[in-house]
Amino acid sequence: MLSNFSMSVLVGLKDELLAAQVEAHSAKAQLEGEVALNRRLRTAICDLSTSWEVEPIDESREEARGDALVDQLCYLGATLRDRVRDALHIGVKRAMAVVCSGFSYDIEVVSHGFVTDISKTNAENKERLHALIDDAEVLGERLAKLFEPEVLPPETSPGAGDGGEDRDTD
Repeated sequence: MLSNFSMSVLVGLKDELLAAQVEAHSAKAQLEGEVALNRRLRTAICDLSTSWEVEPIDESREEARGDALVDQLCYLGATLRDRVRDALHIGVKRAMAVVCSGFSYDIEVVSHGFVTDISKTNAENKERLHALIDDAEVLGERLAKLFEPEVLPPETSPGAGDGGEDRDTD
């Protein structure tokens, strides 16, 4: 027969083993969640890179973990920032060309931006500027749509590359 001491040791070991099993199941679930998130991030990065025709960083999908994903996102962010800056410049140049195409404005004056009224206060000029922007909203939108094909990649649906798996349903 086992002594009381041996029985209490066995019960203690059994309790520790059960607690370790619970911890292992929890860690496994957390790891599975991280793996799924990693897969979704890789898919999102790949989809963004493809839609913007950005050459992905030379990493295999299996190697794209942790820091590599961060590097890919930083590279993608910098590349897209450059593209957006280029798009802004294209848009402004196109708008200037529209102004030049049939209107009698001194393009040099236009290139300096909004003209302020020196007889008005800064607040009054700011109010006038906002009113001009509001007035131009609909017409500016129409003009911008003319140039969208030059600066935007084709639209893709979110998660198109992953068959819809693991997508949020919010």
